[in-house]
Amino acid sequence: MYALKNKVQLIGNLGANPEIKTLEGGRKLARFSLATSENYRNIKGERVSETQWHNIVAWGKVAEIAEKYLKKGSEVAIEGKLISRNYNDKDGNKKYITEVQVNEVLMIGEKAKV
Repeated sequence: MYALKNKVQLIGNLGANPEIKTLEGGRKLARFSLATSENYRNIKGERVSETQWHNIVAWGKVAEIAEKYLKKGSEVAIEGKLISRNYNDKDGNKKYITEVQVNEVLMIGEKAKV
């Protein structure tokens, strides 16, 4: 059960092409946004669609996969953990951000072109 303490699984579509950075030593970092949508009917019987946006971070081999195969609109299933951090913006205001750090990605939908 310890592995389940901080586990996130999402299926959604990329909002933009992954942003790739190559760090010193050649290690890669990929960042992208992922949209997940839910559809339901409200109390009046009207169909409602809600979309949530998630900040995704991938390192190493997973980042290399993202760089090579993922693009805006790609449908993926990801598994990872929540990471929270904070920083001070240029005006000195403290900002908080929560991201999903991916350890596995599964491409679904269209087959990736190699």
